Amino acid sequence: MKMIKLFLLMTLFLTAGFESALKKQKDLIQPEDAFKVSAVEDGDVIETKIILAKGIHVSDKELKYKIIKPQEFELSVKRPKAHEVNGDMVYTNEIAISIPVADIMKQLQLPAKTPYTLAIEYQGCSENGGICYSPEVKKFDFTIPEPSFFDKIINLTGEANSANIVDVLKSESSFFILFLFLIFGLLLALTPCIFPMIPILSSIIVSQAGSGEPSAAKGFFTSLVYVLSMAVTYTIVGLIAGLLGADIQSAMQNPWVLTGFALMFLALAISLFGYYEIQLPASWQSKIHNASDSAQGKGILGTAIMGFLSAFIIGPCVAPPLAGAVIFISKTGDALLGGLALFVMSIGMGLPLLLVGAGAGKFMPKPGGWMTRVSEVFGVIMLALAIFMLAKVKFFAPWFIMALWSLLFMGTAIYMGVFNNSSETKGAAKLFQLLGFASLIYGVSLFIALLSGSTSMLHPFEKFTNPQIVTVAGGALPTEGTNTLQKATDEHSDPKHLGYSVERLLKEVKASDKPVVVDFGKQSCASCRELEALTFPNPAVKEELKRFTFITIDVTDNTEEDKELLKHFDLFGTPNIIFFDKDHKFLPKKSLTGFIPPEEFLKHLKSIH
Repeated sequence: MKMIKLFLLMTLFLTAGFESALKKQKDLIQPEDAFKVSAVEDGDVIETKIILAKGIHVSDKELKYKIIKPQEFELSVKRPKAHEVNGDMVYTNEIAISIPVADIMKQLQLPAKTPYTLAIEYQGCSENGGICYSPEVKKFDFTIPEPSFFDKIINLTGEANSANIVDVLKSESSFFILFLFLIFGLLLALTPCIFPMIPILSSIIVSQAGSGEPSAAKGFFTSLVYVLSMAVTYTIVGLIAGLLGADIQSAMQNPWVLTGFALMFLALAISLFGYYEIQLPASWQSKIHNASDSAQGKGILGTAIMGFLSAFIIGPCVAPPLAGAVIFISKTGDALLGGLALFVMSIGMGLPLLLVGAGAGKFMPKPGGWMTRVSEVFGVIMLALAIFMLAKVKFFAPWFIMALWSLLFMGTAIYMGVFNNSSETKGAAKLFQLLGFASLIYGVSLFIALLSGSTSMLHPFEKFTNPQIVTVAGGALPTEGTNTLQKATDEHSDPKHLGYSVERLLKEVKASDKPVVVDFGKQSCASCRELEALTFPNPAVKEELKRFTFITIDVTDNTEEDKELLKHFDLFGTPNIIFFDKDHKFLPKKSLTGFIPPEEFLKHLKSIH
């Protein structure tokens, strides 16, 4: 009897537990009702929502937003504020998250109209009985949208890959291309490459004004002639380079040509100091005057010639848009579109110069003694341009150029009256004397640097502060460890003059067990010097470069091997930086053209594996 009672009691307990479980199961909300998930594209964002039924919550650590096709990566999204339940951060009621389409595009880097899949992963639990649901994944298909006109402009203005510029020229409308290249020109006008043109143009305006006041109309006309001649020159050079495959800029970097330009600037400087006056013969002036009633006629030819020369010698080292246009012309033969793009870009570069000319009447000093002082200031600038030209000639040793800069700054300081009795100077003259003192200090610093063996204008005391300098195929690259860099040297060769062929480069790339960086530069390239002085020595960049093999190739001599190398990798001019991954595969979409700031270069390096 006891056994029967015990059996009945156990049956009663089991039945009660079973009924309780059935009741809980019956009360549990079905997954499709507990979680209502949606994702809708709304303009430039994807609006996602997870609406949770009453008593349902989703754990923050189990909630993920991913792209699973055509590539797989997790998105970093801005989440709403979660609250704590039993030590776990959870969401209730509704989870609304906006995902900018631009964030997805940055990582996908695929053309428009390419399909991709967004996946939302989550796991929820019911507060009724503490039951948790199985993990869920909801997938939504989207297509990469066509960017708007201005979105495309904004995205391309920071483009450092000439191959992408070529793609734009091939696929976009003519109006879009011309507007884009105008923006490119305006951006190039803000770089140091365009700055030397300002004193050249200003000196022309001052010299043409003579003893009269330079009017705004006359200044604008002079600058317009200068800019148009520069733009036409750039266009012609680009067309010839594209159609014939000839690097005209390299030809104009011939040592004799550069030396001639330097002597021309020296002659202009001496003229501006008042020792003599450069002008056409009287008979020529008479003919020009008779041919035109305009008082400006005498200066048009000289202004146009200076604009023509400036396009060759003062213009920027090759930039992505210029390289892209030239490569586009060479590949398609479309000289009309490529030439128009280069012309519009040159006009954009020249717009600040037009403003300089238009402001001549307002900002230039009135006739009088000040005009003499202004001419002398421009004379000093012309001397600086002459040294700048000589620095591009490989025949002149770096120490000689450094000595010239040192003498120029010290001489300028003396000219500014740095040793005059300060008690006799008043007002603005004291400030002028202070600037002279700063020039003297810098000139002396350069002289001390020269004696120590340094040739860096930006870091004159590098021999005292950073004695470890590694020379890599013609460039100084400070580093803390040389074993990670591939030095293009051998025991009996000057690294600056080693002949690099396509076969040799590919052989060295194949021999590397790391990704490879190849830097193409030349002595006459200002942006190349910027890379060597600012970007490559950056501590963070140097650290990241330890996982690369670094090769620098100097193409100053423009030999047949140099030309073949640039042609093989679809490059134009310098600086150009190309990359190979660890499997020795060339990455054309990762190539860089022109100067790259350290932060951008570091970010670019991290994207290569």
